[in-house]
Amino acid sequence: MDAPARSVRRRALLMALGLTLVAAPGLAQKPQPPDPAERPADYVIGPEDVVDIAVWNNAAISRTVPVRPDGKISLPLLNDVQAGGLTPVQLRDALTKALTTFVPKPEVSVIVREVHSVKVTVIGQVKLPGRYELKSRATVLDVLAMAGGFTDYAARDSIVVLRQEGGAARRIPFLFDKLTVKSGSKAAGQENFCVAPGDIILVP
Repeated sequence: MDAPARSVRRRALLMALGLTLVAAPGLAQKPQPPDPAERPADYVIGPEDVVDIAVWNNAAISRTVPVRPDGKISLPLLNDVQAGGLTPVQLRDALTKALTTFVPKPEVSVIVREVHSVKVTVIGQVKLPGRYELKSRATVLDVLAMAGGFTDYAARDSIVVLRQEGGAARRIPFLFDKLTVKSGSKAAGQENFCVAPGDIILVP
């Protein structure tokens, strides 16, 4: 191979190597998973819910049971089992582990048949104040609509959502009149966030 050909080949090799080095950092970066706050959380079982507990080939243990106010359910052999605060998958795993003492290789399934634990209270200047039982995710506006909307005396800029967190009540302002303000503007808009079980919406 003559000198000009070797020179051309060397330049081509260096260019290819350079492109590889530039592209490598981008290729090494993995796509970032979506923010956990953007993903709907798994349903958490609560008091008054009704759950189906099915143990394969064992009708004596399988049954439909309500969750008591203390968050527990009663089952043969196991007596009281904590269900409140667990997802269906977590409860299934706990029951499977507990039943291994009595049943060889138990296969357990847990299905939430009825949801009664998600309750939100609306008080103050709304047309239908009261306690509302929710069957699906709902926002503050959804619950206010269930309550019939505001009375003529409602202070829409002073609405507060009271939420129990760690044994203390947290006050979350809900500025109704700022819901239509675009994000990024000087006057920050209000997010129409989802309510949580036990929330109290106060409309002064």
